[in-house]
Amino acid sequence: MKIVEYPDREMLAIDLATQLAGELKMHLMAHETAALAVPGGTTPGAVFDALCAADLEWERVHVLPTDERWVAPDHPRSNGRLIRDRLITHRAERAAFLPLWAPAETPEQALAAITARIAPELPISVLLLGMGEDMHTASLFPGAAGLAEALAEDAAPLAVLRPDTVPEARISLSAPVLAGAMSKHLVLYGAGKRAALEKALTLPPEEAPVQAILQGTTVHWSD
Repeated sequence: MKIVEYPDREMLAIDLATQLAGELKMHLMAHETAALAVPGGTTPGAVFDALCAADLEWERVHVLPTDERWVAPDHPRSNGRLIRDRLITHRAERAAFLPLWAPAETPEQALAAITARIAPELPISVLLLGMGEDMHTASLFPGAAGLAEALAEDAAPLAVLRPDTVPEARISLSAPVLAGAMSKHLVLYGAGKRAALEKALTLPPEEAPVQAILQGTTVHWSD
C-alpha cells in the first residue's frame, strides 16, 4: 500500500483522473478492451467529472460498479445512475456500462445473470474504490450478512450482502475480485477516514473489510 497526500480535493480529483486515464490507455495497448470498476456514492463524483473528458478510446472501455444497491436503475440511490450521469458522459459516453442489476425481485434471483455479464471482464483492469469510516469498501460492510462468503479465498465473483446499517440489500464484487484487479486505487477525504484507514491496518478483514484490498493499492487522500 502506498499513500499519496494532496493539498486539496480538487487537485486529488484531477491528478487521480489523469492516472486512471493513463492506466486505461496502457492497458488498451495490449488488450482489446479494458474493464474499469468504480464506486457510487458522493466521493468519486469530482473524479468522474475530470475522467469523462479524458482523450482515450472509450468505446473499448467497459465500466461496471464495484457494488450496487438493490434498487431500480433510475432510483436516486442507484450507484449505476450516478455512474451513468457523472462518468458515462462527454467523451466517455462511448463506453459500455455493465450494471450489477437485472430485473428480479431479489438479488439472489439475478445473481447468475449478472455474473455471466461481468465474468468475461475479469480480472478488472483498473479499480477505483472508496471507504466508509466503518472501514467498509464496495458493499463489504463489517458484520453484514454475507460478508464471510464475500471475503473467502474461493468466493464467487459477486456476493449478496445485507448490512443492518443500510436500507437495501447489496450486490458487490467479492474481495478476491477486488483484490485481484490489475491496478487499484482508494480515494479518501477527511481526517476521520484517514484515521479509519490507520485503524484498519491493525484489524482483520472480518472487522475491517477494506483490509482485504489494501495490498498493492495506492491510497489518495486529502483533508
